[in-house]
Amino acid sequence: MADPAALIELDERIAAIRDNIRELTEQAAAFSGAGDEAFAADRIAAQEQALAALLKERLSLAK
Repeated sequence: MADPAALIELDERIAAIRDNIRELTEQAAAFSGAGDEAFAADRIAAQEQALAALLKERLSLAK
């Protein structure tokens, strides 16, 4: 059985990354210029990769 404290920590990290993605998306909407858009897209992509890794880790712990 999974350690409840570990799952809680992962859930908190997942929530934080989801908040980051939401904020980055809002910021990207306010940016103008191709350079800004590319930078925002790169940051969002990095956060999405981190989120996917945490979700995978959580799934394996929950088994």
